[in-house]
Amino acid sequence: MRPTWQFGDVYGLDQELLSMVPRPVCAVLLLFPMTDTYEAFKQEEEEKLKGERQEVSPDVYFIKQTIGNACGTIGLIHAVANNQDRLEFEPDSPLKKFIEQSSKMSSEEKAAFLEKDESIRVTHESSAQEGQTEAPSLDEKVNLHFISFVNVGGQLYELDGRKPFPIVHGKTSEDSFLEDAAKVCKAFMARDPQELRFTIIALSKD
Repeated sequence: MRPTWQFGDVYGLDQELLSMVPRPVCAVLLLFPMTDTYEAFKQEEEEKLKGERQEVSPDVYFIKQTIGNACGTIGLIHAVANNQDRLEFEPDSPLKKFIEQSSKMSSEEKAAFLEKDESIRVTHESSAQEGQTEAPSLDEKVNLHFISFVNVGGQLYELDGRKPFPIVHGKTSEDSFLEDAAKVCKAFMARDPQELRFTIIALSKD
């Protein structure tokens, strides 16, 4: 992709630190620990929402995660695919091609398509090896997980490939999106107040 938008750290969730994040922001990624408390909440939330039937826009791009330790890649796909009209792609971008070819598929079909996509797999593996810490193998048990928050049609969506569907967190706007996503991130932290392993990054206009 062209570097007109960049990921940057969010150093804290109070207003003063949020004001340091460049605007506009089109996606927020949260890395958090999958503790027993969170897993119990996740199960309760899924059961509750199955009965309530959320209204999810057909414009939301959602992909299930079926590849081990690929939550970062899934989070990036969610961030990019739901902001295609704002981001700029390089000519012959494998990511743009993947998103275009898979956009009409179900979340499960997208996952199967990703498993077979060599260009995304090679990019995932090569970028994972570039990091400062050794990347875990695909089948190694990791208890940290990436999810994305995006604004589609004025609604704040939580997109997590481990969940059966997107989670709707209410109304949002371009101006309030970062603050609205921060409120949901605060709820994740409040569920596990003893935990310190939370990291937040924002995709902002450079």
